[in-house]
Amino acid sequence: MKKFRAASVVAVAVATGWALPAQAQVSDSAAVLQELRDMRAKMETMAQRIETLETELASANAKADAAAQVARNATTTAVAAQEAAGKAQPAKVAWKGAPQFSNDEGWSFKPRGRLQVDVAGIDAPNDLSGGVNDRLGTGVELRRAYIGFDGTIPGGFGYRVEADIAGSDVSLTDLYLTYKANRNVTLAVGHQKPFWGLEEMTSDLFTSTMERAAFSQAFGFERRVGASVQYSGKSLLVQGGVFADDASSLNTDTNKSWSVDGRVVFMPKLGGGILHLGASAHLRDLGGSVTSTRYRARPFLHTTDARLVDTGTIGATGERSFGLEAAYIAGPFHATLEGHSMTARRPGLADPTFRGGYAEVGYVLTGDDTGYKNGVYDRLKPSKGLDDGGIGAIQVNLRYDHLDLNDAGIVGGRQQMAGVAMVWAPVDNVRFVANYGHLWLRDAAVTAGGDDSYGVDAMGMRAQFDF
Repeated sequence: MKKFRAASVVAVAVATGWALPAQAQVSDSAAVLQELRDMRAKMETMAQRIETLETELASANAKADAAAQVARNATTTAVAAQEAAGKAQPAKVAWKGAPQFSNDEGWSFKPRGRLQVDVAGIDAPNDLSGGVNDRLGTGVELRRAYIGFDGTIPGGFGYRVEADIAGSDVSLTDLYLTYKANRNVTLAVGHQKPFWGLEEMTSDLFTSTMERAAFSQAFGFERRVGASVQYSGKSLLVQGGVFADDASSLNTDTNKSWSVDGRVVFMPKLGGGILHLGASAHLRDLGGSVTSTRYRARPFLHTTDARLVDTGTIGATGERSFGLEAAYIAGPFHATLEGHSMTARRPGLADPTFRGGYAEVGYVLTGDDTGYKNGVYDRLKPSKGLDDGGIGAIQVNLRYDHLDLNDAGIVGGRQQMAGVAMVWAPVDNVRFVANYGHLWLRDAAVTAGGDDSYGVDAMGMRAQFDF
């Protein structure tokens, strides 16, 4: 553009130069010179204007390029957002007693809870020692009111958080994180059960009677904080872990107790059913922070805090216990046999060993299958519930239970029970239980008119639902 402007000036100048001789003939030379000066001024003004226009054009081109780049960036962002929106999957919702939310990335969340309301009556001799009669009779109890949630996290992790709000205090039940190393191996850390045995590892939602066996409560089976690993195969289950104490006891920073616990279950198919054979072993050191232990049990029901068999406080440095379990499940039929022994370790003294166990047979009258899964009893599911025009599932169970808390000079008493229970599940997540038991007590810690051998009758009913 500048070369064009220079050439134009020269051309005008030359043209003007050629015209001078002719002009000089008709006009004064001074006028010609003035005209040339005027033309030169106009040419300079024109050149400045052209330069200004060039600058404005360059600025306009730069702005246009910037605007084009912004437009390209916006287009790229919009395309990426559209692709991301196309890839994002909406949350999936499944109904499993409560809504379960999940997505394809591995996240899931499900609220969970249960409610159990019991009414029960215990009939015992009128002259029990220690004013125990005042704590028997008919009672109503909000047995459990659990609330919590569980789910999965991408990468093979899972979690569960659950608490019992039935009492005046909130009591922690399950609180743990799991990691599924592969299809068969799962690791867990947190507040969990240390693999006590068949009935204890079975959820209280699915037990055949309102309460578990007497030895389960007498020997203090509970959840504890620890780390565990589980191998679950088609017919083999292996569980083991190292544990401290339960969460509430660990609030005392002087509690140094620890335990090693393990369980093995063999569950092959046999004769159209499943044979369950299992064993567990447990070794606990009280760590010097806990110096005593105690073993006692309620009379078949939980609506009373009275214990008719009780060892009292025993000085101890630790415990070791062993359990054996056997069951056979075939369609609506099941039979179970389980026993457990508990030894209190007392340096310098004889170590007492206490024993308990139960035998049970049951049958689902409506023909529905007895629930069993992964080494424990599972939910009783009616094939035709009330919601489907049926009557639900009805199960009848017969049980014999015994507990012996006498050994090595310690007399805590012997308790035997024979009972019957009926379970009705009108739909999957609602359950009603009624059970009756007659107890025979010998060497009881609570005497009846000075006699430590007598009988007690106990009858209870439960309504429950879960989600």
